[in-house]
Formats: sequence, structure tokens, C-alpha cells
Amino acid sequence: MENNVLIKEEQALGTDQLLRLTTLVYFKEALVNQQYETCKELIDTAKTIGVNAGEITAVIAEYLNASHQGKPKTNRLHTIKEV
Repeated sequence: MENNVLIKEEQALGTDQLLRLTTLVYFKEALVNQQYETCKELIDTAKTIGVNAGEITAVIAEYLNASHQGKPKTNRLHTIKEV
């Protein structure tokens, strides 16, 4: 009796890649839900399992772009006004 394979072998994710992607998804959800206290822990965990800084930055950039659509393109992190 043969086992039915749902996805091709070359499309299957390895355990390490799956852990990295899952951590990034949790990080993105924490940003969306404004659970900023959780973000540091998730970033530390992501770095521990091999997520690079560029991937973390991409998640942050995606969050900023999605949450600020239609607003002027200024520095969204903070605005410094001279007095």
C-alpha cells in the first residue's frame, strides 16, 4: 500500500525553515496586535534559530507599510520638531 503524498518533496519545508517562518509569523502577529512587549522575545528567539536581521526588518517594514497606507510618507517611527 502506497502513502499519498500531499506535496512534492522539493516543496516540503525542513524543520529549521518551518521554525524560522513560524517565529516570523508570530512576530508579525505581535506587531499587528500591538503586543510590543512580546516582540523583543520573539526577535531574540528568531535570531537564535537562524533568522537574519534582514528578514526581521522586512517584517517590520511590511507592518509599517500596511498600517500606514494613505498617510504621508514621513518618518513613521517618530517626528522630531525643532522648538
